[in-house]
Amino acid sequence: MLSNYKCDKKAQKLSKDICAFCASLWLMSFCAFLWPVYAQQADPIVVQPGAPGQPTRTLPSSTRATLPPQSPADVQFMQGMIMHHSQAVEMTDLIKSRTENKEVRSLGERISHSQADELRFMKRWLEERGEPASTPMHHMPGMDMSSHQMTMPGMLTTKQMDALRKAKGKEFDRLFLKGMIQHHEGALVMVKHLFDTAGAGQDAELFNFATDVDTGQRAEIRIMQTMLGENLKR
Repeated sequence: MLSNYKCDKKAQKLSKDICAFCASLWLMSFCAFLWPVYAQQADPIVVQPGAPGQPTRTLPSSTRATLPPQSPADVQFMQGMIMHHSQAVEMTDLIKSRTENKEVRSLGERISHSQADELRFMKRWLEERGEPASTPMHHMPGMDMSSHQMTMPGMLTTKQMDALRKAKGKEFDRLFLKGMIQHHEGALVMVKHLFDTAGAGQDAELFNFATDVDTGQRAEIRIMQTMLGENLKR
């Protein structure tokens, strides 16, 4: 009899443990089901980092990010660089029909792709700020107004572009490399002018873009100078 009693007690305890375990599983499943609904309805927490040595602040849930104020020089830089990049893409478009030089073709393809991507970025940046993609030429910084010819820093003149279109083979390679070096050096002037202007270049996206332009085009200038030197030796 005592043995049967002990077995019954063990069975009851095991039954209670199983029920408690099942209840826990059900509760966890129910909470997991409700959490996505709660998460969608809960107000987001907006935290503003403090200055060095200062605590963070919790802002109202209605707080929304705003674009930083831009300098007129920022807008002019982007508009001018759109025009600048457009001519570079036009120059690279001539390569396929005018030279078989694999190095020049590879370089031109890289320049074309990178500057086409950057053109899309600049147009989007301006559009988000309600600014047009172009502006009257006389508003551009660094303009050369001599001889009634308006050109931006480094851009090829009409005469230079005509000569490039007419050239083929090694002559085209030489004119293309010289012209693109001139073009890239002009872009560096534009970046310097931006950063030398008080209050300009503070926008994070624009700062990163202008810095990338400076770094990338300096590297490509060195590559083209090497290629030009090799071309002249042949």
